[in-house]
Amino acid sequence: MTEPLFPPRPPVMIATDHGDYPIHRIFCVGRNYADHAAEMGHEVDREAPFYFMKDASSLAPDGPLPFPPGTQDLHHEVELIAALDADLFNADTAQAARAVWGYGVGLDMTRRDLQAQAKDKRRSWDLGKNFENSAILAPLTDAATFGDIGTQAITLAVNGEMRQTSDLSKMIWSVPEVIAYLSRYYHLTAGDIIMTGTPAGVGPVIAGDVMTAQIDGLAPLEARYLA
Repeated sequence: MTEPLFPPRPPVMIATDHGDYPIHRIFCVGRNYADHAAEMGHEVDREAPFYFMKDASSLAPDGPLPFPPGTQDLHHEVELIAALDADLFNADTAQAARAVWGYGVGLDMTRRDLQAQAKDKRRSWDLGKNFENSAILAPLTDAATFGDIGTQAITLAVNGEMRQTSDLSKMIWSVPEVIAYLSRYYHLTAGDIIMTGTPAGVGPVIAGDVMTAQIDGLAPLEARYLA
């Protein structure tokens, strides 16, 4: 094996109480809350969940971040994050549930204007969804500490004003269902994380706005973009 042409990038990590968790891939579930699907002008596809991806390079810790280029309409979407620690392929829901190492609070930031343009032209959402600092994650909590997913509140406030409020029981597809279905098409592995969808109330943020995202039982997230 020859030497690499340039030094490889170090793995992207997210903090936990048990050490850093290295990120492999970021899968995102679309329209997993009926109220959000409705506010975006869509009906929920109850036949199967659907997915898009973000690169690991899109991940950022909470804190001040550079404002994304190329957009005049940046939107927040608060989500529950599920982090895997086992290999899965064509798994059932019981196997999928056992493969979850832990959970966290995340923001799926979206260049809504670019996403809308892509939808109008029936093109990929990549420019709208997959960009640097678009997956903002709080430190992860292990599944045993968090406990079972139930009616934990999920909220997001901007500058102290509540924008999104719901609870995890409102997800159309449960976390094990989302993971099991995804495993029909990918060999999932430790380091893969799933952003499980956002409730209604998504909206714009501008440079300087402070976003505070919370899920009961998990480390909160506070983030803002700089000009």
